[in-house]
Amino acid sequence: MAEMHYEENCAIMRFVGIFSGKWVLPIIYHLIHAHQPVRFNQLHKALAPITQKELSKQLKLLEEHSLIQKTIYPEVPPRVEYEITVLGQSLEHSIQALAQWMEDYEKQLIHLK
Repeated sequence: MAEMHYEENCAIMRFVGIFSGKWVLPIIYHLIHAHQPVRFNQLHKALAPITQKELSKQLKLLEEHSLIQKTIYPEVPPRVEYEITVLGQSLEHSIQALAQWMEDYEKQLIHLK
């Protein structure tokens, strides 16, 4: 009988596996609220101080999970736009709930600096 690992059986651990990057939720949040396709440079400026390398990496991962859609236009220079998918849009209420939780309970958290 094959041994199952905790991560494979736990929805929270699978969630963390996708959404643990520092920039994942800000990228999704920004694309949800853009209500239109966003070019890479616009996204990079909006999420400063994220590096271009990190933004590219996170966008690729989000695209692989079908949370965002990338469109490349055959122009010179090429134009690339990103937009949230229906699946990604379904995270809006969950992200808002997490933000509200932070607003409500932030003062009770122990800040270690």
